[in-house]
Amino acid sequence: MATTPSLSSPVPAASVPPARARLRAVDREDVAAVARLLPPGATLLPAPPDAVPVLPGGPRMVGYLVLVPADRQPPFPQAAPADATDDPAAPIRVDPARRTAEAGGRHLDLTYLEFELLAHLVAHPDRVHTRDLLVSTVWGYGHVGDGRTVDVHIARLRRKLGPEFRDAIRTVRRVGYMYVPPARS
Repeated sequence: MATTPSLSSPVPAASVPPARARLRAVDREDVAAVARLLPPGATLLPAPPDAVPVLPGGPRMVGYLVLVPADRQPPFPQAAPADATDDPAAPIRVDPARRTAEAGGRHLDLTYLEFELLAHLVAHPDRVHTRDLLVSTVWGYGHVGDGRTVDVHIARLRRKLGPEFRDAIRTVRRVGYMYVPPARS
């Protein structure tokens, strides 16, 4: 069995390539540069070929699994999203633990995807979400659909929120949607 390289050795900061604004395909030689961004103690393993997606017309992709010890911090800590349950006076409240949602104190009867969509939007207020981003985060990567699917679910969600709160989900033309918390009365 082949040994896997451990990435616990320190790397000088000067050899780390500058950050890129978007994802790109990398050559096998560039994997070492990516490995420098991982936390100490992490191990990089080649992913099984059946776990890597195949894009039609594109080059064969190579995937890697990153194993990080449980006692280590993740490589890029993320701020916990603001949870609507922390503010009992919020007009639209989502409780992910009990999977309930309320608008103005009125219980909302939501489907699974409507709840996930509302919870995602409420967790990230005042942020524009593209339709593709919503499809990938709410429906998951395996979903085969388009932005129209999001439009239909947003319309149903607005209907269930009622006339008082339907404007909390705003359409950003030709981009997607954003949640703007309604003003408290």
